[in-house]
Amino acid sequence: MSTTTTPKLRTRKPTGIIPWPVILLEGEEKAGKSFEAARFTGCEKTGQAYWLELGEDTADEYANVPGADYVIIEHNGTYRDILEQLEAVHAEAKRAAAAKEPPVVLVIDSVSLLWRMLVNWTQERGRRSNSGQNKLRFDPDAEIKPGMNLWNDAVERWNRALYLVRTMPAIVVLLARGKEVTAVDGNGDPIPKTKTWRVEGHKHLAFDASVWVRMLRGDDRAYVVGARSLRFQVPREGKPKPVANFSIEHLVFDLLGCTPHTQPHQAPELAGDLTQPWLRKVEKTAKEDGVEGLKKLWPKVGATKGLSRDEINVIRSAIERAAADLQNPREMGDPIADPSSEAAKLRAAAAAQQEQQSEPDPFDDDPDWMSAA
Repeated sequence: MSTTTTPKLRTRKPTGIIPWPVILLEGEEKAGKSFEAARFTGCEKTGQAYWLELGEDTADEYANVPGADYVIIEHNGTYRDILEQLEAVHAEAKRAAAAKEPPVVLVIDSVSLLWRMLVNWTQERGRRSNSGQNKLRFDPDAEIKPGMNLWNDAVERWNRALYLVRTMPAIVVLLARGKEVTAVDGNGDPIPKTKTWRVEGHKHLAFDASVWVRMLRGDDRAYVVGARSLRFQVPREGKPKPVANFSIEHLVFDLLGCTPHTQPHQAPELAGDLTQPWLRKVEKTAKEDGVEGLKKLWPKVGATKGLSRDEINVIRSAIERAAADLQNPREMGDPIADPSSEAAKLRAAAAAQQEQQSEPDPFDDDPDWMSAA
């Protein structure tokens, strides 16, 4: 007769420590957003500052801003490489926090162009689709509306990048473009004589930030639109709160009340199941250590406590596929799947494998590819 064990409740007292902010700094062109971000990187209360330049060209020149002190993150312009660099900063921020070092600073200039890249990617995919090609064959100037599945892919990529931003124990400054535009109704038609403010980026960008600041050209004040803070209150209704003599350092350490001598609690990464972090580990191992690294990773999966049989099969299916890809590289032009978004397909493969085997052993340490020359 089987017995069930009641899970043990795990709790802790709240620390009251103010977390490091994710600052959305948006506004009009030439309003001084990049200048303020560069000036903050030399703050004596912070640690190493990193500047991730996306579609802008100011990072090298703005090293001359008085007090600026940062290094530029290099990337090849692709989403995958940008995401990997964000993961690297995330890991460094966690290391610095664990060592009780001053907080890492990350400036992204700009998230508006990150979203624009994903929008362009979605539109290009829509034009390449069968329906898009059929329309363009008869009318090269036809309007192509990408399907919802393509937009969902773009949103998923945006969320993966912004999740790293939100969860890294660092001070993050997101620079974005904002401007006043004509308001539109529910049908997308302009509303006469009505203006509204629009920030270029995904519609949930403001949710991803803990502090939202606006800068206007020709105005020596900054305006705090919203802040997730008990110390610095911004009216929920009405106009943004003006701040004279604005600086990011003053915002972080004075208005918000952060202190370099305390480390906020690091929340665990959210995952639908335990396969997600493992799939990323498989991808990284294949890239950095090849088949030999995958061979070493294989037994670790079975030895990890807490993984279910299905999860082990999913992870090992990913390892087998990664090994097969390394041993038999795809030819130019072959589609390349994104392993981190293939969990559903891998689960299906694992389920099929279980059906073929009467009693699959997830701890089998000798797959055929491990002994291959």
